[in-house]
Amino acid sequence: MPTFVVSLRLPEAFDADFIALIPRHRAFINQLLADKVIEAYAISADRSRGWVTMHGDDAAAVQAMIEQFPLYEHLHGVEIDELFIFDSAASRFPHISLN
Repeated sequence: MPTFVVSLRLPEAFDADFIALIPRHRAFINQLLADKVIEAYAISADRSRGWVTMHGDDAAAVQAMIEQFPLYEHLHGVEIDELFIFDSAASRFPHISLN
């Protein structure tokens, strides 16, 4: 299945509605991580941008999944790019220890 990176822009200020949705959003993201739909989820230190690496049949399927994010209505500038290569330490086999 193809892998995509999604770039997200978060609002400049977090209002009460946004903050109230965070627990539900995190639960949804955690479920997608457990289901191996999402490989990585990151938010910048200044909380202005986010990146999600995820699997999907095509960009439309990824867009449909992103639209299910509880915080979707608050996001600005969602960009989806299909990756040719996605390699990470987390996706490799662990080193074998003979101890």
